[in-house]
Amino acid sequence: MQLKFLPVSRLRACVPSCLSLTPLRFLVSHRNPQPMKARSPQGRTTQKPGQKPAQKRRRIPRMLGVGIALVGVAAVAGVGGAMLAVSLSAAPLMQQDLSHSEAGAFNQDAPISSSGSLRLPRLTRPVNILVLGVKVLSTDVNEVPPELQGLGYHALVNSFDGLSDSMLLLRFNPQTEQLVVLSLPRDTRTYVRGRLTKLNEANRDGGPALAAESVSDLLGGVAIDRYVRINVQGVEKLIDALGGVTVNVPQDMKYQDDSQHLYINLKAGEQALNGNQALQFLRFRYDSQGDIGRIQRQQMFMRALAEQTLNPATIARLPKILSVIQANVDTNLSVEELLALVGYGAQTNRSNVQMLMLPGTFSSPQDFAASYWLPSYSAIDGMVDQYFGFGTQTVASTSDPSRVRVAIQDSTNDPVAVQALTKALQDSGYSNIFVDKTLNEPLPISRIVAQQGDGATAEMVHRFLGIGEVRIESTGALNSDITVQLGQDWNQGLGESL
Repeated sequence: MQLKFLPVSRLRACVPSCLSLTPLRFLVSHRNPQPMKARSPQGRTTQKPGQKPAQKRRRIPRMLGVGIALVGVAAVAGVGGAMLAVSLSAAPLMQQDLSHSEAGAFNQDAPISSSGSLRLPRLTRPVNILVLGVKVLSTDVNEVPPELQGLGYHALVNSFDGLSDSMLLLRFNPQTEQLVVLSLPRDTRTYVRGRLTKLNEANRDGGPALAAESVSDLLGGVAIDRYVRINVQGVEKLIDALGGVTVNVPQDMKYQDDSQHLYINLKAGEQALNGNQALQFLRFRYDSQGDIGRIQRQQMFMRALAEQTLNPATIARLPKILSVIQANVDTNLSVEELLALVGYGAQTNRSNVQMLMLPGTFSSPQDFAASYWLPSYSAIDGMVDQYFGFGTQTVASTSDPSRVRVAIQDSTNDPVAVQALTKALQDSGYSNIFVDKTLNEPLPISRIVAQQGDGATAEMVHRFLGIGEVRIESTGALNSDITVQLGQDWNQGLGESL
């Protein structure tokens, strides 16, 4: 299906009329994905010299938004309806052309979406999207724009050719009705063009193609289908265009860097953040956890953003959203593919959104002068097989409760409740328990967090406790397998009986 290509000025003007012809049911109705043939998961294999690594087929779950990179997918939601006015096969947001070899870094084996005369486009297979949040300063470019010259500080440049400040791999899987968000720490030590360095250098050195190749190699051959790049200016403007987002700030955040005019000053507690404040929240990494703590907060932000903006009310903001993303987003997604992703993300249940973090550990100053996140390849292989393969893991990683590291984060401010929960877990064989930090946000419903992505073990703990909800995300204690974030439902249920 082809629609006449319109100039940008007319495209903005036609957004409301275009949307008036669009069934809004795709934002709220249940999906009926096309059946797909089953495929076998692929593990890592040895290869001959000069031979390309075997590409691993993949799978995906829900949730659009991105913390710098995370907003790359909220940008997808914003552009979707407006792009009804251009050719569905066009890629109007690609800011830089890819060479033939660069385009080859992205999987082109089969179309990822289909459309018909009586329905909007929809996904036809699992899709992996690499989202890069890019920060470029005036000191990073050879030619500083005239308006940024002589300012006396390192100003942000509207460019995509710099270090990746945030990196996400999103997997949309219509076969399982899931959306997986894998956070990739910027300081991950890995190979980029055969050189051991930080993963965030790949975009600077070779653009989205090299970033895709480096991420694929790190994950053992997972194929990357498309990319989205968004710069930090775009994140701020996009959050404003979406009307802001309400999120719990877990701690006071204060940082000042006069050389960049970077000023962060947020108080702890739930609050509505505008674009500038959201950017402060997403960029803050100046505590003991560094970039890893920032990834945890970004996951909190992504979930809040998706729940608050992926709804029909966002349609009224599309003209403003479109004007933002035209200048601040670069992607090789076509209009049809964007629409398919929007429809899928808007319909995905919250319970089917799974947010992971690349398994690894902090480096020590004794090992490296620079700070790195050292990937755990055995754990990465297991995570990739489960979430980016073609089956669904239904068995817990261990059947021995004593080997499960369980952290407790209390939000009830009730020491008796924490003691009762600890005793209940110990009586059931969970002996490796520790009490972690107290949450600043009171939770009405407890959360059983699968910190390392082990949803089966989290379900076992959930069934035993009989309270709360399971969340597959990395917002719990870093050195835990399962984190129980204790809420008020404990005192109303099992806790009282103990």
